[in-house]
Amino acid sequence: MRHRLAGRTLGRNTNQRKKLFKNLVSSLIVHGEIKTTEARAKAIRGVVDKMIHRAQEGTIAARRVLAKFFGKNDMVNRLVDEIAPAMKDRTSGFTRILHLENRRGDDALLVKMELVVKPAPRVMPEKKVIKKTVKKGVAPSAEKKVEK
Repeated sequence: MRHRLAGRTLGRNTNQRKKLFKNLVSSLIVHGEIKTTEARAKAIRGVVDKMIHRAQEGTIAARRVLAKFFGKNDMVNRLVDEIAPAMKDRTSGFTRILHLENRRGDDALLVKMELVVKPAPRVMPEKKVIKKTVKKGVAPSAEKKVEK
């Protein structure tokens, strides 16, 4: 009997469950939506709400708490600088669960979990391409000898 035991174990030990939650929450923050089972989505719903609520504070202490969970500063920066400002008028209910279909192999109910307010898409800076000029008919190693 599981009297007075809070949380869903999802058939995993503690370390595996923590890593699963971390990976699911990270994917949700990066992509804005994930496709997973209903049990997993319901299990991480509270974790995501707490992370976004903590990010809304925007303090250094809040950033440190988030960095301890994620282990990556770029994830913390995205959460605090992009997602939390998009949800500044909300105090809870940051995620939405939409039912999709049952998985073919084990008939598990699949859902799409998404952020209610999606932040602006991330624009990646373009990489600069450096072109090397090579003289025709001269090998690169021989080019140094010619210049002398």
